[in-house]
Amino acid sequence: MSRQAHNSWVVLSPPFSARSEARRAFREHALRLAALVASDADDDAMDDALEEARDSVRKQDRSTKLVAALSILTDLARQRWLVRVSDAGDVEVQRPAGERLDPRREKARIRNQELVKRNEQLREPATRKFIESVISSRAPQLSVYSLLRDGRELAASLREVRALPRDKRADALRAVVDPYLQFVDSDERCAQTDLRLQDIWRYFRHTWTNQYVSTPGRTMAFLVRDRSQRHHPVIGIGALGSPIVQIRERDAWIGWHPDAFMEFVTESPSAELGVWLTKTIDTAVNEIYVSDLYAEDLLSAKDLHAPTAKVVERLIAYGDEQREKHHRFVNSPEMKRELKRERDDRTDHWRARAESHLYKSKRALTLADMLRSRIVLRKYLSRAPTLDEVKQLLQSADGSSMVKKVLRKAKADRVGIAMADITVCGAVAPYSPILGGKLVSMLAASPEVVDAYQRRYLEQESEIASSMAGRPIVRPSELVFLGTTSLYGIGSSQYNRLYMPAELIGGRPGERLEYLEIGRSEAYGTSHFTKGTVDALVKMVQQSSNGQRVNSIFGEGVSPKLRKLRDGLDQLNFPTDALLQHGRERIVYGVPLARNLREYLLGMDASPDYIFSAADPKAGTAAISSWWMDRWLSPRIESDEVLAQVERHATVRDGRYLMHGACVRLPSVEELQPALFDDINL
Repeated sequence: MSRQAHNSWVVLSPPFSARSEARRAFREHALRLAALVASDADDDAMDDALEEARDSVRKQDRSTKLVAALSILTDLARQRWLVRVSDAGDVEVQRPAGERLDPRREKARIRNQELVKRNEQLREPATRKFIESVISSRAPQLSVYSLLRDGRELAASLREVRALPRDKRADALRAVVDPYLQFVDSDERCAQTDLRLQDIWRYFRHTWTNQYVSTPGRTMAFLVRDRSQRHHPVIGIGALGSPIVQIRERDAWIGWHPDAFMEFVTESPSAELGVWLTKTIDTAVNEIYVSDLYAEDLLSAKDLHAPTAKVVERLIAYGDEQREKHHRFVNSPEMKRELKRERDDRTDHWRARAESHLYKSKRALTLADMLRSRIVLRKYLSRAPTLDEVKQLLQSADGSSMVKKVLRKAKADRVGIAMADITVCGAVAPYSPILGGKLVSMLAASPEVVDAYQRRYLEQESEIASSMAGRPIVRPSELVFLGTTSLYGIGSSQYNRLYMPAELIGGRPGERLEYLEIGRSEAYGTSHFTKGTVDALVKMVQQSSNGQRVNSIFGEGVSPKLRKLRDGLDQLNFPTDALLQHGRERIVYGVPLARNLREYLLGMDASPDYIFSAADPKAGTAAISSWWMDRWLSPRIESDEVLAQVERHATVRDGRYLMHGACVRLPSVEELQPALFDDINL
C-alpha cells in the first residue's frame, strides 16, 4: 500500500439509522473534535467532549455501539488524526501525514500517544495507592526515594574524575559509579531499604513515557544498581519477556520467514533437510495427547504411522467443532479460577488442560497438519533421504507447502524459549544523561542475564506444549537471540552503534556483542487506543449475537487486544485495517548471542555456540561495565552541558524529591516530569 493510500480519508459508517439520536450524536461529536484538533486542544478537552457527547443522548438511546464509536473517534483525535464531516454527512478521518518531515513533531506526537495511556494508568486508585506505599517510610522500610542518587553529588564527583589524567580515570570512575545486576523475584526484598524488589522495579517503570503493563508468558525483570553509594541507588531497569511470535523483519533476518527459508533451501538443498523434516514431524506427533482422540474413533495408532486423507479431514472437522464449543461455552473468569485450582493440585493438571475444548481443537488441527505433512514426506522421501529426493520434494507444490508448515512448527517450538524481547530497557535520572541507557542495554545481553534466564526456567514446564501433550514438557531455556524496537521510528540513540568486542567477555577476536538494526516494523497495531475504548468494544461484542470471541486466555491465540479491537471495529462497520495503521514505524533491533543461531533455533543443532564465555557470568557484567565506562562514560563527562543536566536532578534534605527526574509525577501534579526514556541526541 502506498504512503498516499495510507494517508487518505476513510469513512466511518457505524450501523446507526439515518435519523437516529446515535447518528446525530456521532456526527456532532466529529464536528466538535475537528475543531479541537484544529486548535491543538489538550487531552482534557477531548475527554470533556466525549463526556458531553455521551450525555447529549438520552440514556435509553445510549447504546454500547454508540459509546464504542464515540470512544474510537476521540482516541483518534487525541493522536491528531484529522476529523471532518463531508457534505454528504459522512464522518471521515485521516491519519496524521507529514509528521516525519519534522522529527521533533513526530517524537512529540508519539510521546503524546504514550502519555495518554500512561496518565490514564496513573489516575487509577490502585496505582496511586501503590506509589504512596513505596514513597512513605515506615520501620524497617525506607522510602524508594532513598534509591535516588543526588545529581549534584554525582556531577561534582564526575568533575573531580575529569580533572585527572586519562590513564588515572578508570579506577576513579569505578569509585563513582560501580554497576551490578540484581534480578527481581516477587518476594525478595532489597537489603538496603527492605522494599520488595518487584515494587522498586515497578515504581521506576512508572516513570517511563509509556504505561506499565504485565505480559503473559515468560518474563524476567532486573535492576542495575550502583554499589558505590550507601543505599545502592538504581541506575536503570530492564526486563525480558516472551517475544512477539511474528515479526516479518526479524524472521527474514534470522532466515526462518517462509519465503526466506524456501529461498535458502532451494538454493542449497541437502539430504540433511530431509532428516530434519522427518525429525521435526516425528517429535511434533509424539508430543500430542491422543488418548481421547482414540476413544472418539477419530484415528487409531496405525493412522499415526500411515495416515490417510480421510483421517486428516476428520481431525480438521473435529478441531473446528471444538473451537466453536470453546467460544460458545467458555467463561473467562470461571475458567481461570478452575485452572488455578488445577495448578494448585498438580495431579492430572496437564491432562485436564489437554481435554478442554480449546486444546482439543489445537491438538486436532496441529495433528492434522503434521499427519498431512507426513503423507507428503513419504511420497517423496525414503527412510534415508537423498539429495535428489529432497530436490524433487522442494520442486513440488505440495512439498513446498509442507516444508513451510514444518518450519512454522519448528519456529513455534523455539520462539518462546530460545528467544526473548527486551521489553523494558533504560536508565533513570541522574544516570540517563551520562548514557546509563547504553549500559543497561548491554547488560540486558550479558552472560549474567542469559545465565539467570536459564536458571529461572531450567525446570519450567511449557504451558502450551504441556497442554498439547497432556503431560509435563520442559523445553531448554538457552537464550540465543534478543529482540527489541525503538520507541521512535526516526532513530534510537540508545541502541545506535551499540556494540562491544566479544573478546572482552571471553569470545573470539573480531566478534562483537552487538545491537543490529534489522529493519522497520509496520506502522500497525493497537497503541493508539485507550483501555476505555477496548473495554467499550469488548462490552459491545459480548452483547452481540456471536458473543465474545476473544477471552484473553493464554493459548487461545496471539495478541488478544488486537483481536478484540478487530472484532469490535468489524461490528461497527469501521475500516479495521485503516484504523489500525497508527503511522508509527519502529526500528527493529536484534542481538544474536550464538554463532549457530539459525541452526539452533530450527532444532538442527542440539546446543548453542555462544559468542561469549558463560563460565563466570558476573565477570562478564564487570567487563561490560568497564567497557561502558571507557567507551561512553569517560568521553561523556567532558561535556559541561551533560554534567549540568546531571546536577539538575537534585534531592532535598527534608525528604521531598520534587526536583528529581526519577520521581513518579502523578497527572494532578503541575510540574512536568522529564521524559526518562526519550532518546538522547548524540
